[in-house]
Amino acid sequence: MKVAVVILNWNGKSFLEKFLPSLFNSLPSYAELIVADNASTDGSRQAVNNEKIQWIQLDKNYGFTGGYNRAFDQIKKLTDYNYYVLINSDILVEENWLEPLVDFMEDHPEVAVCQPKILSYTRHLQVIQVKQSQAQQAKSSQEHQKTLVAEQFEYAGAAGGFIDRWGFPLCRGRILSCIEEDKGQYDSPIQCFWASGACMVVRSDVWHSLGGLEEKFFAHMEEIDFCWRVALSGYEVWCVPRSKVFHVGGGTLPNNSPRKLYLNYRNNLLMLYRNLPEKGKNTKIFLRKCIDGLSAVCYIFQCRFSYFKSVVKAHRDYTKLKAKVTVTPNEKGALPYGMLPYSIIRKFFTGKKKFSQLNK
Repeated sequence: MKVAVVILNWNGKSFLEKFLPSLFNSLPSYAELIVADNASTDGSRQAVNNEKIQWIQLDKNYGFTGGYNRAFDQIKKLTDYNYYVLINSDILVEENWLEPLVDFMEDHPEVAVCQPKILSYTRHLQVIQVKQSQAQQAKSSQEHQKTLVAEQFEYAGAAGGFIDRWGFPLCRGRILSCIEEDKGQYDSPIQCFWASGACMVVRSDVWHSLGGLEEKFFAHMEEIDFCWRVALSGYEVWCVPRSKVFHVGGGTLPNNSPRKLYLNYRNNLLMLYRNLPEKGKNTKIFLRKCIDGLSAVCYIFQCRFSYFKSVVKAHRDYTKLKAKVTVTPNEKGALPYGMLPYSIIRKFFTGKKKFSQLNK
């Protein structure tokens, strides 16, 4: 068995310097670490001075989608790997994080994609600081009050991804803007709709049979689209929380970036267009666009005019792009496991802000 663990880098020198050594040292003997670079200009290559780490240099920035597609195409020509691991450069891993994921895939041939539990790196640092402070106080026998700081899920993936009836993504551990603390409530493995592109394992044969990621997306929502196609091809997507990693998040685009907002709105519509059954597709997309329009109006009242422009531009560009993407065959009208039959926005604003509350 062979596993290719691939970081797609673009001007992430600081993250490579910080996280690459621990990632390399954590890998079992059957895994190889590869950095694919999207034509960085920050001297990222100099940050990788380990001869055992392979380097793939791309000629320009192809985005998350095109970068990974080209990297895995090149890798396939050199070596046959059983599994590919997509992992961001801004992730801290624990020792033995990869083994539970690969073992799960080996034991479940029906599963084509899985992810670990993804926690916040920022909160993880706070947890460490509190523990160190408490240890020092206990060592000096000083009176102190214990402050318990729990780990927190990370926005991008948490403990397994789902989507609602209108295509809005959510996770075990994160509903819209509400992010839960990790208290072990989602430690069981679960079949889900999508796995996070920040860290996920994919069967290499499934990756190539589906053509990898849709390059028109460039970045954002591409892993949800991919997992939807995985499900339509007859495989399953799972989260395996026995493995956990810590994600900085927003390493390429900040979470409040109008560019990120634009990509999310545009690509969400493209994803629905590509994968929904033909029956009722146009009606559902029209209603989804109406919901987007309401959010755009809200941005105006909040004086967030750049966000309003992002939504308008996203809808305009979706109309241009939809003729250029391939529609996934879905003759049976199947809706994969993990597409929830209700509106997550309605649930959220009626007080149900935790995944465990949704079906109550």
